[in-house]
Amino acid sequence: MAFSGHPFLSASQARQYESWYSGPGQRSDRLEKRLLRKILGAFPDSRTILEVGCGTGHFSRWLAEFGFDVIGLDNSPAMLREARARGGASYVEGDALALPMPSRSVDLVALITTLEFTNEPLRALTEAVRVARTGVLLGVLNRTSFLGRRRRRAGGPVWSLARFFSPAELVESVHQAGGDRVRSVHWRTTLWPLPLIGSLPIPWGGFIGMAVQLDPQPEKGTR
Repeated sequence: MAFSGHPFLSASQARQYESWYSGPGQRSDRLEKRLLRKILGAFPDSRTILEVGCGTGHFSRWLAEFGFDVIGLDNSPAMLREARARGGASYVEGDALALPMPSRSVDLVALITTLEFTNEPLRALTEAVRVARTGVLLGVLNRTSFLGRRRRRAGGPVWSLARFFSPAELVESVHQAGGDRVRSVHWRTTLWPLPLIGSLPIPWGGFIGMAVQLDPQPEKGTR
């Protein structure tokens, strides 16, 4: 991620980060993972994932549980210390806006609650498309949802810096970043606060899960 003065660079924030998932964020975490698991079905042949903005490795560890070879990347040394202590994946320090990896070097690039915290989301998506062979997995808070509005009102050191997206805005950004490589885009949203319904492709759900399928072939004249 690329925010000056970002709270995720703080050691105290890193120590507290995981407690949100086991406390007040437990239900949201469950719903988001259920949706992302469904979205992952769009990439049945993928084996390697780079999670950009992995933080303490919460989603990196979860993705590894399904047999993926996962690399978590973050620009916060404090977050990476927590991630490495918890294990479950490989972790590297790096910037979402200039990924330290060759083009098409992993099957999937995942950005889960990451675009909200970068000051150049289109550039981050462009880098994700460059590094991914077959697709990009996105998990983003929906600007037009009740949940998105509530998080913005909550403010605080984290949400006061966040930028939210609507599904339509996210689709448009994906096509701008991916150009001719984008083969298809599929998305659904969690229906929080209606967890029993699951997820549907409706524009007002709280959390957007999006599968961006890419043309895996390199451009002519490249390897």
